[in-house]
Amino acid sequence: MARQFIVGVADVIALLLGFVFLVRFWGLSKLKRAASMEFPKENCVNKNENGEGEGEGVGTTEIIIVGAGVAGAALAYSLGKDGRRVQVIERDLNAPNRIAGECLMPGGYLKLIELGLEDCLDEIDAQRFLGYTLNKDGKEALVSFPLEKFQSHVVGRTFHNGRFVQRLRKKATSLHNVSLEQGTVTSLLEENGIVKGVHYKDKSGQLLTAYAPLTIVCDGCFSNLRRSLFHSKLDIPSYFVGFILTNCKLPKEKYGAFILADPSPILFYPISSTEIRCLVDVPSQNLPSVSNGEMAHYLKTLVAPKVLPELYNSFISAIEKKDNIRIMPNKIMAGAPHLTPGAFLIGDAFNMRHAITGGGMTVALSDVVILRDLLRPLHDLSDASAICKYLESFYTLRKPMSSTINTLANVLHKVFSAPSDPAMENLQQTLLGYLKLGGVFSSGVSALLSGLCPRPLSLAFHFIVMAIYGVGQLLLPFPSPKRLLDGAKLLWVASSVFLPIIHSEGVRQMFFPLTVPAYYRTPPKGKKI
Repeated sequence: MARQFIVGVADVIALLLGFVFLVRFWGLSKLKRAASMEFPKENCVNKNENGEGEGEGVGTTEIIIVGAGVAGAALAYSLGKDGRRVQVIERDLNAPNRIAGECLMPGGYLKLIELGLEDCLDEIDAQRFLGYTLNKDGKEALVSFPLEKFQSHVVGRTFHNGRFVQRLRKKATSLHNVSLEQGTVTSLLEENGIVKGVHYKDKSGQLLTAYAPLTIVCDGCFSNLRRSLFHSKLDIPSYFVGFILTNCKLPKEKYGAFILADPSPILFYPISSTEIRCLVDVPSQNLPSVSNGEMAHYLKTLVAPKVLPELYNSFISAIEKKDNIRIMPNKIMAGAPHLTPGAFLIGDAFNMRHAITGGGMTVALSDVVILRDLLRPLHDLSDASAICKYLESFYTLRKPMSSTINTLANVLHKVFSAPSDPAMENLQQTLLGYLKLGGVFSSGVSALLSGLCPRPLSLAFHFIVMAIYGVGQLLLPFPSPKRLLDGAKLLWVASSVFLPIIHSEGVRQMFFPLTVPAYYRTPPKGKKI
């Protein structure tokens, strides 16, 4: 009876919001066309018979890309495929050895297909990934990605990040008009407020200068060029403590396992056919030291008792293995645009969200698709000021995907990482119960999580309905003063978590993109080719 009441209320909310969806349908469709369909491939830079671009002098670099991680390598290939002459400078060409960037959501896989890079997942022992099991106090909810409408190969993938990045680099350098060299960019070359290129040191330490009309910086979360291009608040709410488990299997094949535990949420997912990654989220203010053994003690005494029984022995063995424990900061940084003629910033150098949902690569690849499509009609990049003004539309076009995944990741981390707070505990129970409702409730949230439904309005809808569900659960079987107070606290806490994150993403760009003047920018008219 209670569930029928709550579902009925949710239906009313859906009807009320339906009108908003219909009003905005034309705008969202137009936004999607602007991001990926307005610029047909025929409008890209003319290619000569060697696949190299023509127009600004054969042999000159058109675009410098700083960084050859997932975003940089994917962008280099997509621009090179369009005929651009691209120079990529990467500080370390060895395979990255990271504990992040190991999960590609189905929405990110679709972007990989758009870029023609899906074969980069071959030969790296990538694992098919269909969703998560969410565990709390013996209760379990299954979060399956809604893949019924897609072909069988469209699923999430998990893998070793270094293997994937090396495949992307190899694919990019297979194009004759893309060069990749090892070097450390020390600064941007700026003249009269316009970036003309970069200063960098090659692997021998020689100081060199590279010139190009456009420099794209995507040198990752530890970017040393970020401060030159924009200023945004960087927050580190927690750290991931990561290590690899062997000789064990997850409870459900092709699914990760998420454990909501006190003091730390715990995440497991496969990264190869024989290895499982474990990530333990530890608050920044309580981070034990690895070197003196405090971290191992913390994991054994406080975290291990909360681990699933079938993973316990492998969990302890992994902790005891020498040099197996690694730490990574979880950085959060809103993408605040700062227009600089001749330069552009994307990837983790520009925008980061908490890594708890594994959505970073999906956002990065979506950004690459949008930027590629914006650059396609531009035959001439020499007018830096005009190009800069035109590319301002990127910040609005990226919002459907980026703001949806960013908001969901940051909200879920706040809710999952405060189990000792009674109000947060109620929010956790609300989320678990909401997912157990199944149907549009569970599939709707998983569609947002997977990048298959990059719609901020859908995110807001589920937040409202989930809050109503949570209050309803607290008030039943009948309201009392205490239950009313608990319901009011739930709404207050939920709003205090959700609304500031929405504000940092930009309410206008998220929900009213058609009111942003930059949305209507058209390609500048360059010199005749």
